[in-house]
Amino acid sequence: MATHVCPWWLGYLHASAIRRLFEKPERLVGPYLEEGMTVLDVGCGMGFFTLPMARIVGPSGKVIAVDLQARMLSDLRRRALKAGLADRIVSRLCEAESLGLDEYEGTIDFALAFAVVHEVPDEERLFAELRKAVAKHGKLLVAEPPGRVSADDFEITLAAGGRNGFAVLEHPRVRGKTDRSALLG
Repeated sequence: MATHVCPWWLGYLHASAIRRLFEKPERLVGPYLEEGMTVLDVGCGMGFFTLPMARIVGPSGKVIAVDLQARMLSDLRRRALKAGLADRIVSRLCEAESLGLDEYEGTIDFALAFAVVHEVPDEERLFAELRKAVAKHGKLLVAEPPGRVSADDFEITLAAGGRNGFAVLEHPRVRGKTDRSALLG
């Protein structure tokens, strides 16, 4: 599901300790997660959000980590093993046309699409797949980089979510005044 795929080697930068100085995954997703949840990380890369989410959902929870690149997923699995979290992470290689989440229909308590929607050629299809996967009580957090996505384009993204059954619940702060983020339900 991507046209502008992040090169695998940038995954090291995206998962780095330096990034944690500016973005704390636990602060961003922590308020929406509880132990035992099933959560989804769309475009997980090497696990910047996946690993912290796996810690939060605990041994009774599960994180489904989906990416288009096998190299990202292999590095995620290596990092998950090293962190002792591999047993609660399911890594899935998706296809360009689909996330391949049919088996998770209605079971996802929380989904994260961080800096990924702008890379997808068919936002409508993405939101339709997410709507099927996210449980009725579930939430979807969408965040886009303001340097790549204008405020107008982000509104178009949110409208695509709306046409597929999502409603904006709040606009959490991710980086500052120019955030492009929304919690959908």
